[in-house]
Amino acid sequence: MDSITSNNLSFMHGYSDVNGIKMYYEIYGQGKPLVLIHGGGSTIQTNFGVIIPLLAKSRKLIAVELQAHGRTSDRNADLSFEQDADDVARFLKNININKADIFGFSNGGTTTLQIAIRHPEVVDHIIIGSALAKRNGVPEWFWGFMEEAKLENMPEQLKVGYKAVSSNTNGLQIMHDRDVKRMVNFKDIPDEQLRSITAPTLIIIGDKDVITPEHAIELHRQIANSELAIIPGGHGEYIGEITTLKPDFKEIDLVVPMIEKFLNK
Repeated sequence: MDSITSNNLSFMHGYSDVNGIKMYYEIYGQGKPLVLIHGGGSTIQTNFGVIIPLLAKSRKLIAVELQAHGRTSDRNADLSFEQDADDVARFLKNININKADIFGFSNGGTTTLQIAIRHPEVVDHIIIGSALAKRNGVPEWFWGFMEEAKLENMPEQLKVGYKAVSSNTNGLQIMHDRDVKRMVNFKDIPDEQLRSITAPTLIIIGDKDVITPEHAIELHRQIANSELAIIPGGHGEYIGEITTLKPDFKEIDLVVPMIEKFLNK
C-alpha cells in the first residue's frame, strides 16, 4: 500500500487479492470506517471525487473499484451484484475491518443491499443512493434503452474518467458490456430478502432520478429500520457525481451533512 497526495488530500492506495481479482482501493482520513461503492461504468473519482474531501474530515473512508471497473482487474465471468457483495466482504476481511458503514451509489447501492443480505455481520449503517431492487423501480423506457446500449452512447465524462485511471485499452468496452448485460438480465431482489435487512438504512434518491419515488418508498417500507430522503435533482446530483456537475455547483447542494447526521445516530 502506497501513500499519495492529490489536491492537498493524502490517501493510501493499493490492491488486494479478492476472489481471483486484484481489487483497487483508496483509504482517506481517520475515524470509523465508511466504505464507498461506486455505480456502473464508474470509478471512485467519477462518483465520489466531490464528497471524499468532505467526508474524510471525520471518517476513515475506504473506497473500492469493483470487478472490471477502473483499476480493478476483470475475471472470466459476468458481473453480478451478489459477487460484488462477496468481493467487498472478502476485501474488508483482507484489510482487517470487522464492521463498517457502507455507502453505495446506483449499482453500488444494489451491491450494498446484497452485502446487507449476504454478509450482515460486516455491516453497521448502510446508505443506499439511487439503487434498484426491482425491475419496476425504473420507467419502462430504461429496459429498452439498456437493450440498445452502445459504448459510443456512454456519458463522455465516464469514458474520460475510466481512461484517466486505466491503461487497459480494451477495458472500457469490457466494463461497458459487462454492466449492460447485468442490467438487461436484472432480477428482482425477493421481498423476504429485503425485509431481512436489519441494519439502520438511509435511502436517498433525486426527485428527477432514474429511480422512481415509488420504488424508494417501497424500499423504505420493506426495510424496517430505514429513513428516506428525496432530494431535488437528478441521478447522483446530491453527491456531485461527475455527469451531474453544473458550473454553478455549490457544496451546500450536497447531502454530506445529512449522511453525517445519519451515521452518527
